[in-house]
Amino acid sequence: MVTSKFRGCFKWVLLAGLVLGLGAYLVAESLFNVDSNLVALSVRHATTPLKVRLKLGGWRPPAEVSPAEMQNALIERHAEPGLKWQSLRVVRDNGLLAKAAQGIFGAEVHVITIYPELFEFTMSFLPKFEVTTAKERMESEGSWFVINSNFHEPNGKPLGWVTHEGQQVHGPFPEWSGTFFVKDGRPYCGPKSLLDEVPGPVEEGCQVYPSVMKNHTVFSYVELQPNRFFDGKRITYRGLAGMKRDGTIIFIASGDGGLMTVMEVAEIARKLDVQHATLLDGGRALQYSIRTADGPWHFHASNTQVQTSWEALEKQQSPVYIAVRRRAPRIITGTAPPNP
Repeated sequence: MVTSKFRGCFKWVLLAGLVLGLGAYLVAESLFNVDSNLVALSVRHATTPLKVRLKLGGWRPPAEVSPAEMQNALIERHAEPGLKWQSLRVVRDNGLLAKAAQGIFGAEVHVITIYPELFEFTMSFLPKFEVTTAKERMESEGSWFVINSNFHEPNGKPLGWVTHEGQQVHGPFPEWSGTFFVKDGRPYCGPKSLLDEVPGPVEEGCQVYPSVMKNHTVFSYVELQPNRFFDGKRITYRGLAGMKRDGTIIFIASGDGGLMTVMEVAEIARKLDVQHATLLDGGRALQYSIRTADGPWHFHASNTQVQTSWEALEKQQSPVYIAVRRRAPRIITGTAPPNP
């Protein structure tokens, strides 16, 4: 009798422990993106290249994938007029731990394609550049896509110039080579030389780093001197803004477990027919939000909500974002036709 009661109590204690454990895991996943960062820990010191899952099977590094194969490897997640969200399945060899982590949690890179004919681009920030999240910016402004842009100092102050509604609201950072800007209602991104090549005043824009590509050619320093000016060889979360020759804007960003070097994300962009490109702030700071038919989808590389004294999990919020929203429908004016 005693044994039966003991077993009954043990089952309830075990069940309660499992429920509490599951609850703790779900909270940790929501706050700290645990699954993705377990993959990150398993591959961050790897010396092997990122590999992309091809449509017909097999895995190959971006440098060994043809443009057609890269395009066919994209998996559609959401599509609507003027906006498309697709993903690449990726993997990186680094022993049994990395194999297990990626096998359980997966790894992916997201590609967001936006057509400026139907969407407008703007800089988004709070007064005095108070740090905030992509989720907050999307909810406050009703945007379709939001991604962090400028690097920033530890106190949250943005690094690099920011222009909003035709006014420069923050000054430049010396020698930084990348830019995202809007002139005459059209978005551009890539090396800062585009600022002089495209006529007209900047209406919206920011200074970012480093620029990685111009006219379909990846700059030599990205591959030959990746650590001279930036941590190019580091395997981490990356965000890239690029444009095609027809003006289409493409954002390529790490998803869960999809960590990359600068050269790897630049090569993916090149194989997707990007003409000019620059990196945005990445690493633990990377965060972006996409509006879909099923509601908003949010990605954050690390903790964006909770204050913690542990440096590895400190709260990551950014001062400046690129925001994309639908253009207002054109209103046709003029004399109405006479009634028949």
